Amino acid sequence: MMRSEKATHFQHWGLIDYQEAWSRQEAVFAEVVAQKVHNRGLAEADRQATRNYLIFCEHHHVYTLGRNGVATHLLLDEAGLRTKGATFYKINRGGDITYHGPGQIVGYPILDLDNFFTDIHLYLRYLEEAVIQTLADYGLAAGRIPGLTGVWLDHEQQRNPRKICAIGVRTSRWVTMHGFAFNVNTDLDYFKHIVPCGIDDKAVTSLATEIGCTVSIPEVEAKLRAHLAELFQMQLVDEVSSIQ
Repeated sequence: MMRSEKATHFQHWGLIDYQEAWSRQEAVFAEVVAQKVHNRGLAEADRQATRNYLIFCEHHHVYTLGRNGVATHLLLDEAGLRTKGATFYKINRGGDITYHGPGQIVGYPILDLDNFFTDIHLYLRYLEEAVIQTLADYGLAAGRIPGLTGVWLDHEQQRNPRKICAIGVRTSRWVTMHGFAFNVNTDLDYFKHIVPCGIDDKAVTSLATEIGCTVSIPEVEAKLRAHLAELFQMQLVDEVSSIQ
């Protein structure tokens, strides 16, 4: 009988071009989905457990628009993008427009949820919870706003609600891709050129802004990784990425 496999291969892709990371994600995602399809034609004793991946990286300045997004939420034309040194992609995740750039932890979990739980709502809440717990390690009380995916500061009183982590995912056959963008030392000026996640009445913030100093990205990554592993009960396996 094929056992449930929670071993999760961790890779760090460093600072990587968005298109390259997207292509690599698609390749890994397709490999996992193909294994699931292949398993369906085998006797249960012959099936191989699908692999899970957790990928961290940073991107050069880029704006991405989800499949349900509104193109006019990008407030720059091509010349403006060139001036800002940014690129723009329409992609196949859920959600609207967001920004990625240096100083931001981008996480791409490529998980077979059959190995964990088949509940997309719970999956999104666990991603949020890992960031919430990481922020608590820095003395910040973060949480959720009903009806809005992501992680927020001032989420209860909402006198000045501020988004610190955006989430947008794609799933097929219970396999996930895309993920979250956690603002750590992010240049928030880049958010002035979009309507972030299609929300025009709330602000965006970063960990550095909230605590008043630059933060070690590897330190935050280590805390975030530990919280994700605990929540999902992952057994993380470090892999050396071919991207440096």
